[in-house]
Parts: sequence; structure tokens; C-alpha cells
Amino acid sequence: MRVLRVRDPFHRSQLAIAALFCSLGFQYATWASRIPAIKEDLGLSAAEVGVLLMAAGIGAAVSFPLVAVLMRRLGSQRLALLSALCLALLLLALAGAPNYPVALLVMCVDGVLVGCLNVAMNAQGAELEKRYERNAMARLHATFSGGSLLAALLASGMNAVTSAVAAHFGAAALFLLLLVLCARTGLLAEQQPADGAAEESGAAQDAAPGKKKSKWTVPSRVTLWMCVAMAFGTVTEGAMNDWSALYLEDVAEASAELAPLGIAVVSGMMVVARLFADGWRSRWGDGRVVLSGSVLAGAGLALALLSGGLVPALLGFACVGLGIAAVTPCVYVAAAGQGSDSLTLVAAMGTTGLLAGPPLIGFIAHASSLVWGLAAVAASALVVSACSTRIRWPATTG
Repeated sequence: MRVLRVRDPFHRSQLAIAALFCSLGFQYATWASRIPAIKEDLGLSAAEVGVLLMAAGIGAAVSFPLVAVLMRRLGSQRLALLSALCLALLLLALAGAPNYPVALLVMCVDGVLVGCLNVAMNAQGAELEKRYERNAMARLHATFSGGSLLAALLASGMNAVTSAVAAHFGAAALFLLLLVLCARTGLLAEQQPADGAAEESGAAQDAAPGKKKSKWTVPSRVTLWMCVAMAFGTVTEGAMNDWSALYLEDVAEASAELAPLGIAVVSGMMVVARLFADGWRSRWGDGRVVLSGSVLAGAGLALALLSGGLVPALLGFACVGLGIAAVTPCVYVAAAGQGSDSLTLVAAMGTTGLLAGPPLIGFIAHASSLVWGLAAVAASALVVSACSTRIRWPATTG
């Protein structure tokens, strides 16, 4: 790992935190890209696939109290490394699941671990921006999208070699372990207890003076708007990862080789957008970036669904990736400014939306059609645009 040593402390920490974001995107998209194979191996119906995905969302939703406790006791540095390591091993457990109940249990645990890593790595990213007074969160989230893109490409490559899920997930787990080793060298140690960080900017709204150390405070109205924006933003992002391949194959009539391009297009556009989004934040402010991007995502996908066909679908997916890319980085930074309790709650809503949103879209698709399911995704993006006008966005740094 000597090649990863960087002299500049900002870039050293940025690379380490980026490895965490990449690992979460890669792990998530790895199993998401093999949903059709898992469905066939376990003999599942479309409704059972929806419940399987819902199990991950349930795990994420119930993880919030546990994550808050672990953040206080372990800190974001140790919690991030531990949860990233466990997520790598969990892929092997999913590949070896002998039946549907065991797969449900594995996915529920996956949701809990994703909740832990999501909060810890975003706390690290927010601390990086605060400590060095430089915008970095969007680029960090770009590596999440980059991880999803790598996972989609690996899935296509492995499909060309073997259809065995175990071989695919084994190779993916090795890559995830390598990312954990890269992250271990440069994460930021807490300068103070995790539940005391960044309280001064949001304490006046979330708790009365002198009660900063209470275990829990009633969320402010601003925090609740952030929760809604985060939930619907991650519903939009997660649903595209989980259902784009099936839409291309079943509705747009794409071949099995072209179907994974749905994830690749969304993830690729998100990578590109997030590489430039920190500059957009500095130029136009977080609020304008979120508002315009979410409108682009919702309107672009809606037009693609109305047009039908493979090319319009890929163009619509590209609009979603481009437009939704900056939503979660901006909301995480705003939430961190309200204190770690707000960050944990908003991150929990984000994880829940990412994991529970896709099965809800599946239930809509089962009751009507996948076109209507993705129409709900377009509507989710427009909900984000409405919420963005109610959030008090922080002043951005250079």
C-alpha cells in the first residue's frame, strides 16, 4: 500500500474516504446487478424479489438507533472500517444462501451494515470539508457512483465468462477487501466525541442551550425537510440501479448483454456530474444545484417513458444520473451543519430510501407495469425539487 501514501494531508484523507464511498457503491451495485440471476437461482416471483429488496430497506430503517450508539462509542473512523469489512464478507453469504428465508436474513443484515457505513463515511466527508475548508463531498460521492459503474462492468464481464453468482461475488469481495486496506491508512480521527461535532451551527434549532449532550433531541423543521429530500432523492437513485436493467430487457426489449447498460449509464453520468458538482456548488450554491438537478432528473425520465424504446430510455437514464448526482452530497453537508444527530437521522432516511424505495417501485410495477413504476421514480425527483426550497443551505467553501 506504499503507492497510496500521499504527502498532502487533505488529499491523503480524501483518497481514504473515497475508498469507503467506492466500496459502498460497488457492494450495492454488485448484488443489484445480479437480481435476475438470484431470482432464477432461488425460484422467486417478482413479488418475492420485492420483499427481498424490502428486507434490506427494513434493516436500514431499524439501524438508526444502533448507528447513533455506535457512532458515539466507536467514532466514524472505526465504524466505517468495520462495516465496510463486514459488507465485503456479506456478499459471500448472499452467494451461498441456500433458500429464500436465509437470503432475506442476509439482506436485512446488509441494510443494517449499509446504514452504519453510510453515516460513518459521510461524517468523515463532512469533517474533511470542515477541517480543511474545501468542497469535497460531491467528488467523494462520485466515487460511490464510480464503484457502481465498476460493479456493472464487472457483472457484464463475469456474465460473459460464467453465470455462477458465487464466482462473481467472490471476485467482488476481494476487490472490496482491497478498498478497505486503502481506506485504513488515511481516515480522520475524531477531534472530539462524535455526538458533539458540529453542534454549534444547528443546536439553537434542534435543542435548548445546555442540552447538547442529551441522547436525542426533537428534529427541527429544517432537518425534517432534509429527511424528505434525502429519502426521495435516494429512492430515485436506488430505483434506477435496481430496475433499469429489467426495464431495458422487458419493456425496451434490449438483449441480456445490453440490459446492464442501464446501470452503467446512470452511474457513469453521476460520476461525471459529481466530479464537477463541487465547482457548481461554489458558483451557484447548493440550493440551486439541487433544485435544477432534480427537475432535470424528473422531467428527463418522464419524457423517456412517454417516448418508449431503448435510445430514449438510455437518454432518460442519463438525465437522472446527471440531475440527481449532487442531491445527496449537498443534503449531507447541510445535515452535518445541524449536528451529528441530524446527520445520522438524514443518513438513515437516505439509506432507507436507497434500499426500501426500489421494492416499493417493484410493488407498483407488479400492480400495474414497470412504466408506471419508473413514473413514480420521476415523481420522486420532483418531490426533491419542492423540498429544496424549504432547506436552509449552508454557504459553500472554495
